[in-house]
Amino acid sequence: MNRKLSSILLIAFLVAAASSYLVYRLVGRQIGATQQAPTNKIIVAAHDLEIGTIIHDTDLSMAEWVGALPKGALVAKDAVVGRGVVSALYQGEPILNSRLAAAGSGGGLAATIRPGMRACAVKVDDVVGVAGFVVPGMRVDVLVSGTAPGDPTAGGPEVKTLLQNIEVLSAGTDIQKDNEGKPKQVQVVNLLVTPEQAQLLSLASNQTKIQLVLRNPLDTDTPKTPLIAMASLFSDGEPTKPKAAAAVRRTPAPAAAPQLQKPATSPIFLIEVLNGGKRSEEKFGASEHQ
Repeated sequence: MNRKLSSILLIAFLVAAASSYLVYRLVGRQIGATQQAPTNKIIVAAHDLEIGTIIHDTDLSMAEWVGALPKGALVAKDAVVGRGVVSALYQGEPILNSRLAAAGSGGGLAATIRPGMRACAVKVDDVVGVAGFVVPGMRVDVLVSGTAPGDPTAGGPEVKTLLQNIEVLSAGTDIQKDNEGKPKQVQVVNLLVTPEQAQLLSLASNQTKIQLVLRNPLDTDTPKTPLIAMASLFSDGEPTKPKAAAAVRRTPAPAAAPQLQKPATSPIFLIEVLNGGKRSEEKFGASEHQ
């Protein structure tokens, strides 16, 4: 073995030894820090818990948590049992206070409604419900279409964006996915709205047809959209509501000029005069008679 090859091997050995020593020191520090970090008992989900589930003691288990506890983590079962789940929990996940309904509010859909808000049910089908992809947590716009009552200028059915950026609270009672990973088709969608918006939806569901439009949850803009009429779809210009027909003003016919009445003709009186055997007739006017 020549001197050059021996030098290369020696340098490689020294580099490997130095690297091994550095790795050993780093791993040792990590292990030491882990052993010195405090551990705490924390409550975790014993299995997957769906939205609306009332938590029982069998749904919980205790686990060791190394380091600082997550914000809002619960460590006593008494603070968890009996409360409803407002956000899905998975097995082994820490139970956070923000993921549970307030104590005493129960479970089900009502427990997921935030103070000051309402859950308004909208009947949907495969088309209205955006082919079954409207699931809890999604954001939608609500479109209504129909003909405005008593509007003589309407050019057929009209469509309008009634509400924008509305949160889907629930999509029926079955929010599980099928074997292909696609959400199952549902017939009712509950939207989280204000009391005023709930009134609009109630009126719209009885008088018009409702369409849900899926939107990106990160898109929070609410642009103003004009009302679109059926007639505008076949026009060359921008779709606008048809103009009102010009009112026809009717000019009354001129009154007939008063006609001068002719003075009435005086009546004529015929008097037959008998004078013995002689017979004669005399005529007299009314003025003359007077």
